[in-house]
Amino acid sequence: MSAPLLALLDGTLADVAAPLIRADDLGVVRGDGVFDATLARRTADGAVEVRDREAHLERLARSAAILQLPEPDRAGFGRAIDALVAAWDFAAQPEAIIRLVLTRGPESGGEPTAFALMSPLSAAALREREQGVAITLLGRGHDGDEVAAMPWLLPGAKSLSYSINMAAKRHAAQHGFDDVVFVAPSGQLLEGPTSTLVIDRGGRLLTPPQDGILASLTLEHLMRAAPAEGLEVVFERLEPDDLRAADGAWLLSSGRLVAAVTSVDGHALPRSPLDGTVRRLLEV
Repeated sequence: MSAPLLALLDGTLADVAAPLIRADDLGVVRGDGVFDATLARRTADGAVEVRDREAHLERLARSAAILQLPEPDRAGFGRAIDALVAAWDFAAQPEAIIRLVLTRGPESGGEPTAFALMSPLSAAALREREQGVAITLLGRGHDGDEVAAMPWLLPGAKSLSYSINMAAKRHAAQHGFDDVVFVAPSGQLLEGPTSTLVIDRGGRLLTPPQDGILASLTLEHLMRAAPAEGLEVVFERLEPDDLRAADGAWLLSSGRLVAAVTSVDGHALPRSPLDGTVRRLLEV
């Protein structure tokens, strides 16, 4: 695996192993910051694509606003992305994740910390994209519409406070699953720790409402592209039985792009007849 590359907002590369963040940075001691991530890859014609670049910069700004952080330096993050892409060895690693990070900065006061980090797309993500994922359903303590009405819970923000999401993924792995979909107390399906759920019900593509959860840019990409194939992605309240009875389902995310759901808590799920179409629409 190639070593990660680190870029600062002035467009210079820095040593990823050298100190960059103060020990009292609130992003470290409190998880007080935001990030976004996108896929960079070499396309079939040899060009380099930073997928939905502007949309990810816009979402970073929305997340920062929700946390009342300073407006991200969009031009600076653009310079950092350009520097990373120019330095990356796409012949060795054709796909990579670029993470854009903004923290509140030192606890004692000072400028925010901002940087961009580029790492190879993991072998696990590539394998799950091709082979699919076995998922488990785990409870989450609030319904989406309840969270949407509580701004102190940071609905819709991609914050650095990802401990619960990562704990859910570890819990799944410890019990023989690849990934998770959260279920609200009302029984409604929500999202995955790092993904969005889409199901096929009789040729209709359905996804849970995004009230109180992070807006998925990969889902937006699918919604834009679907009409060209005579399809539409519709927001609909879904429950576990809807998923178990589906003709197929997928988890969408910015790096993995799409992974077919192969089973739900041990209950096998068929591969959707629309799987090839969905993968083509997402440019897999």
